[in-house]
Amino acid sequence: MTENIVETVVNIYDSVKCVMSYVVGKVRGMTVLDKIMYVVCLESSTILLYNTDTYSPLDVVINVTGMKRPEDMVVCRDDRQLYVADWNYCIWRVSADDHSDQEKWLPTESTTETFRVTKLSVMSRCLLVTSYWDPPSLHEYSTTDRQLLRVIQLPGYVKYLYHGVETTRGTFVIGHRGTSQNKWQYAVSELIRFCNVLVMAIAIMLIMPN
Repeated sequence: MTENIVETVVNIYDSVKCVMSYVVGKVRGMTVLDKIMYVVCLESSTILLYNTDTYSPLDVVINVTGMKRPEDMVVCRDDRQLYVADWNYCIWRVSADDHSDQEKWLPTESTTETFRVTKLSVMSRCLLVTSYWDPPSLHEYSTTDRQLLRVIQLPGYVKYLYHGVETTRGTFVIGHRGTSQNKWQYAVSELIRFCNVLVMAIAIMLIMPN
């Protein structure tokens, strides 16, 4: 006897009104702290500030001397610091309270390795750095002393890594291209640690390329 299983998927859409406030350029990253929205744009060395109630620009901008090609930005609410990913170059740290307090917080080149920084996420006082390729990986740093806590290597079939975030359960959710079934397949997966072995255990969503 053959049992047929039918899965029903119901899509629920909320009505959303999109109001354009300001055209600021090619936005690469944004984050919010204390009703201030911080925005970085492609190939810009400045961080733009906006009021989150009115979405109007503030009179002040943050100039980050030496910033070349920002790709993403996050804020750590524990230490009130902005962290900006500068493509293939470094991570900048800028104080949200004292804009002159800024530094090249972490170079992506060292005597032992070189990695590319494309996306950032923060969990408590840990900064998770996504490296898109060559090789795709996740680096986790302490925002307290910038020490490398761990490097999460991915299965060899992961070709490109688009983003990664750490969950409150201590797992990692990643958006990537390349699965065990198809090297060009897009997927969102969860990495779960079993006895110090990181396993890509759940493929949440698979998207076949056109």
